[in-house]
Amino acid sequence: MREPGRGTERGADGQGWSLSATPVADGVRLELALPDLNGTPASAVLVLERGEARAFARALLAAAGDATERTFRTQPDEA
Repeated sequence: MREPGRGTERGADGQGWSLSATPVADGVRLELALPDLNGTPASAVLVLERGEARAFARALLAAAGDATERTFRTQPDEA
């Protein structure tokens, strides 16, 4: 991510996506923008209360950890 609360990435095809997080009164607003989803731009906005935002963050971290373990099955010094 380039600055707190905002990130962008580019895929192999050069198309990018963006994710922004903005604090709101009782939680956070997350917005995911995809410039090309089957030929059409798309965005998703989630407004989460603090507890929901924490649960969502934990789920994302767990999924990322699981994906990492599945991708890198051996430790670097075991290879």
